[in-house]
Order: sequence, then C-alpha cells, then structure tokens
Amino acid sequence: MNIYVGNLPYSVVEEDLREIFEEYGEVSAVKIISDKLTGRSKGFGFVEMDDDEEAKKAIEELNNAELSGRNIKVNESRPRSNDSRGGGHRRSGGGGFNRRERY
Repeated sequence: MNIYVGNLPYSVVEEDLREIFEEYGEVSAVKIISDKLTGRSKGFGFVEMDDDEEAKKAIEELNNAELSGRNIKVNESRPRSNDSRGGGHRRSGGGGFNRRERY
C-alpha cells in the first residue's frame, strides 16, 4: 500500500520516516518530495508497505501524531487524477507571453 505522509517538518529525512514506519512492519520504499531548484523538502512524502494490514495500522496510529512539533497527516495515497493540477493542456486567457506593449 502506498501511504501519503504530509505536514512533515523540513528536517525529517527519508531514513527518519523509514524508522518510524518500520515499527509497524516492513517498509519497501520511502520518498520525501523535494523542490527541484532548492533541494529542500516540500513537507510531504510517501511510504510503501507491502502488507496492507500493517499499513492500515500505521495509518491509524500515526495520523495526527506529533513529529518534531508538527502533527503529521497520514493516509492511503490516492492516484492523482488527470485534472488534479488544472487539467493538463487547457488554455485560458492572456498571460502576456510574447505580448507587445503599446504606449
């Protein structure tokens, strides 16, 4: 099961997250999402656990748990829909790119 973990303190690294979830069972993968330009954590990540029962127990017990002063959000990850970020290639209105200014 793929698990979403949000509201992470920026100081948390993947090994920290792995250790937390391994208390509930075997963890097959951990990924904290980082900004491409700065490399800084975006404050969320994903944990993959093969055993669904262990994963559900981890979700139940870790959701809203405090981690370094922040209450983390933990739930089953849902696949992103095609229009979760604005629907892809839709265009609407100006934007001003390559627009000539007239004085």
